[in-house]
Amino acid sequence: MSEQVSDFILRRLREWDVDYVFGYPGDGINGLLSAWERAGDQPRFIQARHEEMAAFEAVGYAKFSGRVGVCAATSGPGAIHLLNGLYDAKLDHVPVVALVGQTAQTAIGGSYQQEVDLPNLYKDVASEYCQLVTTPEQLPNVLDRAMRIAQARKTVTAVIVPADVQDLEYSAPTHAFKMVPSSLGFSGSAYVPHEDDLARAAEVLNSGSKVAILAGQGARGASAELIETAEVLGAGVAKALLGKDVLPDDLPFVTGASGLLGTRPTYELMKDCDTLLVIGSSFPYSQFLPEFGQARAVQIDIDPGRIGMRYPFEVNLVGDARETLRRLLPLLSRKEDRGWREKIEQNNSRWWEVMKRRASVEADPINPEYAVHVLDGLLPGRAIITADSGSAANWYARHLRIREGINGSLSGTLATMGPGVPYAIGAKFSCPDRPAIALVGDGAMQMNGLAELITVGKYWQEWRDPRLVVCVLNNQDLNQVTWEMRSMSGSPQFLPSQQLPDVRYADFARGLGLHGIRVEKPEEVEPAWRAALESDRPCVLDVLTDPAVPPIPPHATWDQIEATASSLLHGDSDRGHVIKQGAKAKIQDFLHGRRGEDDS
Repeated sequence: MSEQVSDFILRRLREWDVDYVFGYPGDGINGLLSAWERAGDQPRFIQARHEEMAAFEAVGYAKFSGRVGVCAATSGPGAIHLLNGLYDAKLDHVPVVALVGQTAQTAIGGSYQQEVDLPNLYKDVASEYCQLVTTPEQLPNVLDRAMRIAQARKTVTAVIVPADVQDLEYSAPTHAFKMVPSSLGFSGSAYVPHEDDLARAAEVLNSGSKVAILAGQGARGASAELIETAEVLGAGVAKALLGKDVLPDDLPFVTGASGLLGTRPTYELMKDCDTLLVIGSSFPYSQFLPEFGQARAVQIDIDPGRIGMRYPFEVNLVGDARETLRRLLPLLSRKEDRGWREKIEQNNSRWWEVMKRRASVEADPINPEYAVHVLDGLLPGRAIITADSGSAANWYARHLRIREGINGSLSGTLATMGPGVPYAIGAKFSCPDRPAIALVGDGAMQMNGLAELITVGKYWQEWRDPRLVVCVLNNQDLNQVTWEMRSMSGSPQFLPSQQLPDVRYADFARGLGLHGIRVEKPEEVEPAWRAALESDRPCVLDVLTDPAVPPIPPHATWDQIEATASSLLHGDSDRGHVIKQGAKAKIQDFLHGRRGEDDS
């Protein structure tokens, strides 16, 4: 039997060492599905419950493996469903290739069933490379370029193949006019700045006495150089949320996340510094950077399109973080006065005492900070942690200390709901010997997490380490939006939009043959986490938490305080409890460290 286009596509994916394709079937990719059967399911087709989840799983796979994630969907609605997950990949700079079916060429332009103008639909999300395959000879070049561009530029690419083209006999491009042959392989390179630019950057950094460093995911792989740079400069290191696992949080000079979900020590680091070094981050919230004119600043980023953004940088270095720091370090002078560093470490130590006390504040029924703070002390080595958007992201950002060998991520730039569980599934396929933990709110769990537990049930017995723990912070409220309404617009909670039904998540998990634990009292939290992390199968923790516990930012502005007060005065349904919990949480910031020492 001759090789068809669909057979060749799967063969070429195997030659690119693609192990998994996350997808959902449909008649627009029937040719590919038939080829999968002929190929003995190589690469593996991982069946999600929805195309958006397939895209999220590809993103999670790529984030935790460092490899290209691949997803597949049918024409029309399937292709449309992929988009949210693909935008998540694009905005977080994650390499993902989408294989998408299309109406047969004979029907295109005829208002046919499921006919959508996919090249136009995808021209933004896959702006770096999106191609419609109309003849076999376009392959392998189109697929090779899609893989190579996704990997090189850390972005989304798309290959659209009409249904009838999938069934054509494959014919390779020849050595002829208007033919484009292709070859496999990709070799990365490490760009470095010019020596005179490095010298200019060193002058700025050497001249400062209070140096702050902000590291993002672009600094991943440069942890040793980053630590040495911080030591030489006597600097504190803050992290953008996507760079949470760039450095361990148990280093005393690492101040944690920045921004609305950030920590008080990071806020103070940026408020008081006179010099700023940003590495591999395009952190968008300039109000959480030093005041303009306060600090001399240097940026290092491999992408010239993201250089010079967010702050008036004096020196912009285009280059690989690791290699740039290696060349910069010999030019830096060690700060002999360590007073700035000592202040940073003291602030940091005090912050963790505040976090401990906040977690111990009583709530009704369970303080969500406590639920996550307990996990911090129980995290297994080499764990992978995912967090969903919403209030769960606050507690992930502030209460979980990333240690050596632990990785974590969430939807950083798109901040979409729903990726927590599928990210963890993608992570389990990329690292089947590592435990995974997903922190999700009940809104995200109801949106798509429940259905994706079916995917967990389908595949978990293949994973060498079966542990995948989904912790649902069940407060029956779309809590992040509720607090944003209170603090940003002064609006009281609007129950028709915010109130969620109480779902028995643990019961649902047990119905799938998984482990499930419902946690209704504070004293049940630690035993439940221990049982989940020791389970012989994936586990869902359904933790009943208090929606009135405020996700207080590191520095609440007067406008935010005034807006929140206005919402309570104008009839917020939970105003009495909100005031009580807010006061109890905030007072922990003003207690002396001595109490924290006595409590420990």
